[in-house]
Amino acid sequence: MKSSELFYPTLREIPSEAEIISHQLLLRAGFIRKASGGVYTYLPLAYRVIRKIESIVREEMDRAGGQEVLMPIVQPAELWQRSGRWEVYGEEMFRLQDRHKRNFALGPTHEEIITALVDGDIHSYRDLPLLLYQIQNKYRDEIRPRFGLMRGREFIMKDLYSFDSDYEGLDKSYHKMYYAYNQIFQRMGLRYRVVEADSGAIGGNESHEFMVLAETGESEIVYCDSCDYAANVEKAICSAGGAAKAALLAMEKVHTPGQRTIQDIADFLGIPSGEQVKTLMYSADGELVAALIRGDRELNEIKLKNALGCNELLMADEAAVKALSGAGFGSLGPVGMNVKIYADLEIAAMHNFACGANEDDYHFKNVNMGRDFVPEAVLDIRNAVAGDPCPVCDGKLNMVRGIEVGHIFKLGVKYSEAMGGTFLDPSGQARPFVMGCYGIGVSRTMAAAVEQNYDENGIIWPIPIAPYHVIVVPVNSKNEEQMQAAQSIYQLLQEDGLEVLIDDRDERAGVKFKDADLIGIPVRITIGPKALQENKVEVKKRWEKEVELTDIDLVREKVLKIIRG
Repeated sequence: MKSSELFYPTLREIPSEAEIISHQLLLRAGFIRKASGGVYTYLPLAYRVIRKIESIVREEMDRAGGQEVLMPIVQPAELWQRSGRWEVYGEEMFRLQDRHKRNFALGPTHEEIITALVDGDIHSYRDLPLLLYQIQNKYRDEIRPRFGLMRGREFIMKDLYSFDSDYEGLDKSYHKMYYAYNQIFQRMGLRYRVVEADSGAIGGNESHEFMVLAETGESEIVYCDSCDYAANVEKAICSAGGAAKAALLAMEKVHTPGQRTIQDIADFLGIPSGEQVKTLMYSADGELVAALIRGDRELNEIKLKNALGCNELLMADEAAVKALSGAGFGSLGPVGMNVKIYADLEIAAMHNFACGANEDDYHFKNVNMGRDFVPEAVLDIRNAVAGDPCPVCDGKLNMVRGIEVGHIFKLGVKYSEAMGGTFLDPSGQARPFVMGCYGIGVSRTMAAAVEQNYDENGIIWPIPIAPYHVIVVPVNSKNEEQMQAAQSIYQLLQEDGLEVLIDDRDERAGVKFKDADLIGIPVRITIGPKALQENKVEVKKRWEKEVELTDIDLVREKVLKIIRG
C-alpha cells in the first residue's frame, strides 16, 4: 500500500475531547473518528488491527471446539422478560419500539437469545457439549461515554456460550476457554494477568478477568508476591486482621464543632484514622442501610451489593438520613442507629474506636461493637490494599493497574432455568442446560494495546496485531534512485508475505518519520542518499532508539527475523 493512497488523516495536536493515551493517539494517528458520543468510525489502519485481533480470536475459539454464529443486534423484549432482566438491567440498555409498539433492545449481551436458540433445537444430552460464539457489535447507553473505545456506546465483542449437561462438563468447557484466552493474549503480544472477578450483571458463581497491564488502567489488581493468587479489588478477599486485646473503656461523647471528615477528627481529637470507624449510608432497593469500615479504608460497593443481594445500591440522600438519624453526613455512627448495620470484618477486631454520635458536631470515643451496638452482619466489604495478607498463603498483596479485555463466567443454570431451556438426560428426565459465558472486547483490546505500548512519539504496535509490519521510507520521493531501491525492497518483502507500506508522499523526511512513529509500524526502513551510495539502508525497530545500517542484500533476511523471529 502506498501512503499517498492510504486514508489516514493524522493530527498534530491532541484533540481536546481525548483524555487518555489510547483515545489521543488513535485519533491523532488517523485510526478512528468520532461519529457521536461513544460511537466511532474505524478507519483503514484501525480496521486492519481489528481484523487481526478477530483472526487470532477465531483461530483459538475454533481450536477449542467453538462454532461461529451471528446473532441479531435487535432483540425482542420477550426474551429479556423471560430471563427477568428486562426490568432490572437498568438505563444502560438501549430500548426501542417498532411501528407496532413492540419492545426491543439493542443487545448489550446475548445470553437470552442464545439460550432460546439452543433450547429450540437441542433436545438430548447426546448433542452436548455445545460451544457457540460470535463476533458482533454490542450497545450500552453509557450515561457519560468517555475514553474513546474504552467506554463507548457501541463496541465490538466476541462472546462464546457453552452448553453442558452437568457441572463437570461446565468445568471442562471453562478450562478450555481459560486456556484459549491465555493463548489469545499471548499471541497478541500483550502483557496481562488473569484475576478472580465479580460476575456483575451477567451473573454466575465463578469468573475470571483477563487484564492488560497498564499504568493508565481503570481497574486495580491485587496479586500475591509468593503464590499465583490475583484478583481485582472488587473480588479480592480481605481478612479481619488482628488486634491486641484491650480493656473496654467507657464510651464518651465529645463536642467536635465543624469536624466532618476522618482527617478532621484525627487532627482535632488526635485519634488516628485507623482507630476511627466511618458510617456510610446507602439505599438498597429503597431500604436505608448503614455500612461500617475503618476510617482509613475504602468501602467496596460491589461486595456490599452482592452481600445484600439487592438489584440497586445507591448512596443515600442526606436529607433522608438526617430525618432518620438526626444528623448529617460527617456525624453519623452505629450507636442508636435504627437501621440494619453491616460491619466490615476489621470492625470486629477493633477496640475503643471513635465514630459519629448521630448528632451534628458530636462524636463518640471508646465505642465497641457488641457492647454499644450489634450489627446485622459482619462481612468483607472493603477494598484490598497493597500490603494486605494473601488469603491463600503467607505472602503479601501487591497492586498494579490493568484494563479488562476478557471475562469468563460460569453461569450454571441461571438463564436456562429462568427461560425453560432444557434437554433430556439418559433417563429421559428434562434438565436445564449448564452454561458458561466467555467474552472478549475486540475494540477494547485494540485500545488497551495502545495504553500498554506507546512512547512520546506515538503508538508502538505489538507485531502480531500491527496494521502493517514494515514501512519503507525514501527520504526524497522525487529521487529516482531512492524510489527504485524503495520499490525493490517493498516488492521483495511483499513476496515474503509481509504487509508493507511505502511512504511515497512528496513530504519532508521529518514529516514521514513522525507519521511512521505516530502510527506505530514495527519496522521502518529508510532509504537515504548517503547510505544508498554504500548500498545500505537504515533499519529501525519502533521500540528502539537505535538505527542500524544494513546492506540492501541483507535487508530481507534481517526484517524477516524481526517480524517472524
